[in-house]
Amino acid sequence: MNGLQRYTSHDNDDFGRVMMSKKDGRQIARENETRVLRALHRFGWLRTRDLAALCWRRWASRPNGPPNVGPTHPTASALRMAQRTMRRLRDARLVITGRGPDGSVIYALSEGGARALKHAGVMAISGKDLVRGFSAAHYRHRLISNQIAISGMVQGYRASTEREIAQGLWLGGESGIAGKRPDVLLRGGNQVWWIEVERSRKNAKDYKALLVWLVKVLQDSARPDGSRLLAPGQGWGRLIFICTPAFESKLRRDLEGMGWTKPQVNALFFESALYIFKETLFLEK
Repeated sequence: MNGLQRYTSHDNDDFGRVMMSKKDGRQIARENETRVLRALHRFGWLRTRDLAALCWRRWASRPNGPPNVGPTHPTASALRMAQRTMRRLRDARLVITGRGPDGSVIYALSEGGARALKHAGVMAISGKDLVRGFSAAHYRHRLISNQIAISGMVQGYRASTEREIAQGLWLGGESGIAGKRPDVLLRGGNQVWWIEVERSRKNAKDYKALLVWLVKVLQDSARPDGSRLLAPGQGWGRLIFICTPAFESKLRRDLEGMGWTKPQVNALFFESALYIFKETLFLEK
């Protein structure tokens, strides 16, 4: 009898530990699913590897130096976890899928996923219109912008995604800053890092508007009493152009032709080494 009691007690302890483990596992799974749904709400659509890099990586509590705009690569274990989570969300019909021009599967919120976030207090909408079809150029632009925002978040920056900026859900609102919106905005401390993702060619009207805007920012950044374009207490970090070498050369040449000094032009940051120029995609390492 005593032996049976001891066995039963031990068995119950094991059962309790197993149930607690299962409960913890289910809780972790739910938390992962919620993080993914919130990410899709903020970005519009993402690939599995983007979600793995964003949701299964420890974020820095604050930035340590200027932002690195290169893509964040997920670990193999993070990618497996993301794949499992997306499978569950597909089975539960909380996400919908599309396919990018490069063959990548992309995910967006379904009507059910949007409802689930609304129950959690997030005013989300379905992303069905975001995955129905888009040009290769639009896809590449959003893909790169998403990767930059993810990289900034992981480094501890507060990021405004291209999707949020398009909706006016950023510090510049609907009207922008001096009439312009970035592709990605990163904030660290009191500094604002403005990021433009540019193709090698830009129509004449938009290019001229960019030059006019850059002059306004140059003047604003040099004000001894602080910026008037940004919120009180905020200052300009560097303006970052993710572009081809051809765009960089043209912009540098035109700014110098307008009277900018070399130090003023060099205060801009150009990143052209992360691209396969024909496809305008980040190089995979």
